[in-house]
Parts: sequence; structure tokens; C-alpha cells
Amino acid sequence: MQTPTPSSRPADTEADAAEDQLSPQLADMTATARRRAARDGDRQVDTAHLLHSLLESDRRVWDFLDGGSPQAGRLLGYLVQRSIGYGLRWQGTVEDSGAIPLAAAGEQPGAAPRWSQAAVAALDLALRRAHLRGRQRAEGVDLFAGLVADGECRAAEVLERAGVDRERLAGRLGVRGESGDTPVTA
Repeated sequence: MQTPTPSSRPADTEADAAEDQLSPQLADMTATARRRAARDGDRQVDTAHLLHSLLESDRRVWDFLDGGSPQAGRLLGYLVQRSIGYGLRWQGTVEDSGAIPLAAAGEQPGAAPRWSQAAVAALDLALRRAHLRGRQRAEGVDLFAGLVADGECRAAEVLERAGVDRERLAGRLGVRGESGDTPVTA
């Protein structure tokens, strides 16, 4: 599956423009994801960075993962290993869901990491989901639904490696697990 490109604008412009539509807590989580990517030397803020920040900061996300389950512990373990350079080997690479050519995703050395197209698509779905619920601002669980809906993103890979049934989780969150296009209220 290819993650849809939300518009023809660059990913950073799209994601940064959405910041005023995020709850204060979710805005803090996205800022943490960006700092983590920069600290780790990653070229993009990807969906795994966003998932890591959600797990650290949002109790509702843990509730959807059955907080004390072994899968939840493994999930956080994979993300921590990635941050310190072990485990899943994505550090310094670009999240490519096929939505844009890799050459178009280039970054300048030393610059702040840009948003991956998959991360932008997840943020876009979070905003649409919040608006469908009559909310002006997306919350952490909205972004989590956006991450879970995209079966080709890094966050989905981490979830599946940790033993989380992503399709079941997508159903609990009220999103289509494979298409990711249609948010519904949850």
C-alpha cells in the first residue's frame, strides 16, 4: 500500500501548518518526536518517532494497547532500542512508503529533520478524524489511529513485530486497517 500524499506542498509545510489544529498535548508530542529524530541523527521524523512519543505521553494510547500486556512492553522496547541504535535498523534512513520519490525527500546536513510523507498522512488522518467528531483539535488517540491505519509505515511494522494485532487495533480505533483513508468516530 502506498501512503497518500495529502497535497503537493512539501511535507514540512503540511505538518507545520497543522500544528495549530493539534491539542497542546499532541503538539508537545510531535515536538518531542522531532527532537528525538534530530538527536538520533535521523533524516526524517517518521511514524515510529510519533508512536514513541505517543506511548511516552498518552495514557489513552496505552489503554488501546491493553497497557500492561506483554506486547505493550515489547513495543516500547523496540522503540527504545531504535533510539539507542539497536534493533530495527532505520536510523539515518528515510521512511519510504512509495508516496514520493526518495530523491524528492532529500534533506540538508545539519538541518532539522523533515516530516516523512507517512507521518504527514497520519497527521492528516488525525485532523480529519477530530473534525468528524466535531473537534477543532486532534488528540493523541487521533494520531494513533492514523498510525495504525497505514499498514506500510514504520509504526505499523513496530506494532506487528511486538505482536500487536494491528487489524484488531484498527477496528477498536474505528479506522480501516489497510486503506487508512476513512476515519470514523471512536
